[in-house]
Amino acid sequence: MRTDSPQTVRLDEYTPYPFEIEHVRLDFTLQPEATRVRSRLKVTRKANMAQTDMVLDGEQLTLKSLYLDGRPLDKTSYQTDETSLTLIAPPDEFTLDIDVEINPKANTALSGLYISGDRFCTQCEAIGFRRITYWPDRPDVMSRFSVSLTADKTAYPVLLSNGSLIESGTAEGPDTNQHYALWDDPHKKPSYLFALCAGDYDIYRDAFTTKSGRHVELAIYVDKGEAPRAAWAMDCLKRAMTWDEDTFGREYDLDVFNIVAVRDFNFGAMENKGLNIFNSAYVLADEATATDADFEAIESIVAHEYFHNWTGNRITCRDWFQLCLKEGLTVFRDQEFSADMRSRSVQRIKDVIRLRARQFPEDAGPLAHPVRPSAYGSIDNLYTATVYEKGAELIRMLKQLIGHEAFAKGMDIYFERHDGDAATIEDFYACFETASGQGLSDFLRWYAQAGTPVVTITEDWNEAVSTLQVTFTQSTPATPNQDTKHPVPIPLGVALLSSQGDDPVTEPLSLNASSMTYKFTSSETSSRPMVSVGRGFSAPVRFERNMTQAEQLQLARAETDPFNRWDLIQGLLKTQILGATYDDAPENPDLIAALAKAAIQAAETDDAYASLLLRLPDVGEIFLDHIPADPVKLTATRNAMKTALADELSDFIRAILARPTPAPFQPSAEQAGIRALRGAAMDLAACDPQLAELLPALFQSASSMTEQLTALGALTRSAKGGENALIAFYNQWQNSPLVIDKWFQVQARSSDISHIYALQAHPDFDLGNPNRVRALAAVFAMGNLAAFHAPDGTGYTFLSELIVDIDPRNPALAARLLTAFEQWTSLEPVAKASAEKTLKNLENVQLSKNTSDILNRVLG
Repeated sequence: MRTDSPQTVRLDEYTPYPFEIEHVRLDFTLQPEATRVRSRLKVTRKANMAQTDMVLDGEQLTLKSLYLDGRPLDKTSYQTDETSLTLIAPPDEFTLDIDVEINPKANTALSGLYISGDRFCTQCEAIGFRRITYWPDRPDVMSRFSVSLTADKTAYPVLLSNGSLIESGTAEGPDTNQHYALWDDPHKKPSYLFALCAGDYDIYRDAFTTKSGRHVELAIYVDKGEAPRAAWAMDCLKRAMTWDEDTFGREYDLDVFNIVAVRDFNFGAMENKGLNIFNSAYVLADEATATDADFEAIESIVAHEYFHNWTGNRITCRDWFQLCLKEGLTVFRDQEFSADMRSRSVQRIKDVIRLRARQFPEDAGPLAHPVRPSAYGSIDNLYTATVYEKGAELIRMLKQLIGHEAFAKGMDIYFERHDGDAATIEDFYACFETASGQGLSDFLRWYAQAGTPVVTITEDWNEAVSTLQVTFTQSTPATPNQDTKHPVPIPLGVALLSSQGDDPVTEPLSLNASSMTYKFTSSETSSRPMVSVGRGFSAPVRFERNMTQAEQLQLARAETDPFNRWDLIQGLLKTQILGATYDDAPENPDLIAALAKAAIQAAETDDAYASLLLRLPDVGEIFLDHIPADPVKLTATRNAMKTALADELSDFIRAILARPTPAPFQPSAEQAGIRALRGAAMDLAACDPQLAELLPALFQSASSMTEQLTALGALTRSAKGGENALIAFYNQWQNSPLVIDKWFQVQARSSDISHIYALQAHPDFDLGNPNRVRALAAVFAMGNLAAFHAPDGTGYTFLSELIVDIDPRNPALAARLLTAFEQWTSLEPVAKASAEKTLKNLENVQLSKNTSDILNRVLG
């Protein structure tokens, strides 16, 4: 049975750390299997704190020596165990010297200091610093860091840490090939923002001048020969720096900003002060090897990590329960940046697709939790779509409720009031209460309640007096450990539309109670106005209203809000797929024709928007609309509808694919939109044997990775099979790891389980590389639902076996893969029984704290 279960941490049990560490000097002697870390801490007991022991966190450390005020401590003055070092009754003010040894090469968890591609790097968020040295590893302990790095000059010519380089040269001693670098960060920070990188890199350099005239040296460190592929990331960084100055008034505050690209990384990137560490997938890009989606992701993630300099670094979170304070706020900022760089309406739709695909299912399953949880078992498992994406939606709602001016003023107050602090959600909202003069205590319920609210809309039209009465009623389903829900403030995003195409009348309405009724009088015409609700996706809720298909189509045609027009069509498609799957409802040709017409019309002015209109809802998005869910049947119905749409659009598809692809390649929004529409056309062409005849030539003639990969994916889903194209693609790109990740992804999305096992046995599958594991296992489990949820349980067996293999070496990755089971209780009976059996079998395996935490919650 499992023995490594996590201990629950609770928000209401928070207590301040009793000591301040004003300054720490860290000296690293870097060796792959025996790195020495010597730290000197200047410690002071906080005023009014009772005499108490000092507890420092530490894992997988070999303690060499321990000195207090220059004197060695005897073993009666301290205690150690597997997770901590405790100083017994230390004085109120002292200097502590700690000498430990660690083994970075053996650190396969990729948390703390580890080796990737023969180079040293770190990942300390959330609690990785305790794998480097003994320290109070919590975000409210903020200190000034000075760091000395010593290493072999040939193997590690570049030595990087946070802040500014103060000094470097040949190290003292008989080995003249040893060199050192001394870095100093003038800003206090918590340990999770510490960073260290050492190795041999190519460097892409640039510079930036802030509005106040500060000159900032910029550098991106990458694998040898890869520097040209960092140009786009550098361009994104400079645009993000300018945007943050113009939009939020935030300037960069150091003389250097470095980014390091790492091959093996559990996350997308990390915002360490002045030294961002990135997964290589979110730095390296050119037209030959990166898709438009890659360029967009790099733009977003580079901006996100840079924006953390203020929302996360200069102001951090008091404890990990406040994680949404830095992450939700910064996701909102990077979404706004992307919207300004590209099409705002298209960006909004993409953000909502991501929210509904990841966060809505999380809210509806056993892993549901509030944006600010009241308890957690493993902090690594708190990095969720709820904290990030839903957290961003709460910031967006706040802006709607108090207005643009008050929001901007509140942000200024926040930056001024809490610079250098470890803050809470209450601290943040107090700034907006000051700015707006409004009380926001009711809004904080959004942070305390899990679940997606459902807003039901009923309409009553009184033709005699030309008055429309609309009632909005909210409810939130029960979630684990939260049966009772309270009303939350919901901006409704309402506008009244007329069938004559008049300008909409916008109403800034909010639902602040369980139910509210509004009356609208049509003064200029006796015809009934149409009510547009949730414009721009005004809130992370589900709207339910009793409308016929004809009424929904009429509203979609009249809509002036691009998001709502797209969303109405998506809703009609979902209803059609559900009806055909579960009720044997006949195919509706009028709906297909209307969708085709809308896409063709949109293509005249906005290719990117037209491509989104041609997108059918993914099976995962339809799960929540019919319980129990049958992914196999839903997939078959969705494929049939794609075939019908391809038949309706046959001439349009041929015309789109006959157009030349844009040249020369640019990662611009305009060109990306053209390629997106061509990609949508290829995807539909795969469903029609005659149209599929076009795909091999498109694959062979593709001039960019976007089109080559799109054609490859379409071929693998078509009757053609794509076997020859898969071989050709692999032979062309076998020496480019990030492209081979895409090769695995394409097959994982559409292959049966036997081919998935064959891919796992492929020589290029690497259990130690998170990108490669995610490319196969995560894409299969979350993007190939018919195969993963096969009633015979073979998909579950594959993933559970992989999780057992990965968990001992990388618990964070294993736990994230296990979240693919979060909707198991919503499945049809046979698949549900198979999933339950698989999960119960995992109870008999000794799993890590991370993975045990997810398993406990998934099983309830």
